[in-house]
Amino acid sequence: MATGFVVITRYRVTDLESWLPMAREALAPLVTQALCLGGEISASIDDPRLAVIVTRWASVGDFRRAMSDFEVKLHTVPLLSQSIDEPSSFEVLHLNGPEGARDFPSARARDADSVGQGAAAAHVPGRLDPRTDV
Repeated sequence: MATGFVVITRYRVTDLESWLPMAREALAPLVTQALCLGGEISASIDDPRLAVIVTRWASVGDFRRAMSDFEVKLHTVPLLSQSIDEPSSFEVLHLNGPEGARDFPSARARDADSVGQGAAAAHVPGRLDPRTDV
């Protein structure tokens, strides 16, 4: 069951007024994607050089599928590549709204901190490795 997924990308901007049209253009194709629950552009009230784009998704898979859309690649990815280099993807663990408060278990794999990307496909002794064994 999808519980929710949030993507928060932060940007250092020199001129917010000139950055906003680019951010609007980048957000527009994202919010038209299936199972995008909405998006927003916000600026820091404490630091005028800091802005964010926040999008909400039904699941991480929905976000990943959206990133392969042509319009997203054309209009969104160039701006996303200028975001501050930091983790930007978050799963929803607690939700409190008009329907009340709900907790959700983490969908993160228990071994996510010890098994790196691609390591799950490592050779297991005693098994044929199709990359090297014939």
